Amino acid sequence: MDKLDYSILAMLQEDGRRAFTEIAKSLDVTEGTVRKRVTRMQKDDVVRIIALVDPHKAGFEAPAIIHVNVTPPHLQDAAEAIKAFPEVSYLLMVSGEYDLMVEVRCRDRLHFAAFVRDKLQQVVGVQKTVSMMVLETYKIAEVSVLEAAEHNTVVN
Repeated sequence: MDKLDYSILAMLQEDGRRAFTEIAKSLDVTEGTVRKRVTRMQKDDVVRIIALVDPHKAGFEAPAIIHVNVTPPHLQDAAEAIKAFPEVSYLLMVSGEYDLMVEVRCRDRLHFAAFVRDKLQQVVGVQKTVSMMVLETYKIAEVSVLEAAEHNTVVN
């Protein structure tokens, strides 16, 4: 990844549907260069171009963040099982007191309770869950990858 890659990513973060020709013109490179780099980054799982959804505005009345403790030999298998649940929108392995952080989108509190009780807590290795309901969304992924890269000097 170099500065051009991060510049392309920054523009796609602003508008994932921005035309490659527009990106190329802004960065003073060819459209083919942008297309090739985006294709490579998609192939390497650096970027996926998706729509970010505010769960409340989309009708999910019970979005939540769940911290999960998993017994050590089961962490990978538990993560594989949890990521398969359709309610799960985001799954991370984290450091600290918990092993996994799970973001879920549920229709309502009854759906959420059933998800935790009947799905999440039934996964082999899950020993403890701590849930936090999302009450309001103030920001959804608007951090500039280009600025972060420049401040952290990760650019090659």
